[in-house]
Amino acid sequence: MTANKALLSAHGEELFSRAQEKGVDLHFEGAVCGGIPIIRTLREALASDRVEAIAGIVNGTTNLILSAMAEQGRSYADALREAQEKGFAEADPTLDVTGADAAQKLQLLASLAFGARLRATDISTAGITGIEPVDFQMAREFGYALKLLAVARRGTEDLQVRVAPAFVPLKSPLAQVGGAFNAVMLRSAAMGDSLLYGQGAGGCPPPAPWSAT
Repeated sequence: MTANKALLSAHGEELFSRAQEKGVDLHFEGAVCGGIPIIRTLREALASDRVEAIAGIVNGTTNLILSAMAEQGRSYADALREAQEKGFAEADPTLDVTGADAAQKLQLLASLAFGARLRATDISTAGITGIEPVDFQMAREFGYALKLLAVARRGTEDLQVRVAPAFVPLKSPLAQVGGAFNAVMLRSAAMGDSLLYGQGAGGCPPPAPWSAT
């Protein structure tokens, strides 16, 4: 069992082959999207279905930064600093803010959903460092939210994969994902659209005030 997405991204094929040789399973649920059971869903629940597309917010740190910029009008530098002070961003946030972390996660998701053999460096990747408060103003004016999305979908000839900031329609569930939360939308032939949502970056979330009524 491992939660090391960088290890899997670089040496996953070798590790899975060794596991198969030994007749054991290699579990890595914690490597993508914190506690969201996205790996199990792709490996088990949708194993007999045909996944057509994946679109998700898979990096809680960048989503927290973008949420602060959108909701509080903060600059990128201020929002990043606050995320670091609260322990949601590393002292060196490069992997998160450049989109590299999201690309590693998308590589793993695409390998499960589509049987794709690709490296994280094969994925077109753009981060959030160039985003400014005016970008959120423009997004709201036209009915969109601005999110860092990891997307993989079947094309007419090949698999289309990318990580980049994107304008998301406000009516989309992904537009409502705030703070350090993650969410992944799946589209499959039999199931249609489904959404997995939960805590991403940071420690354990506080207990939710669930009500039986």
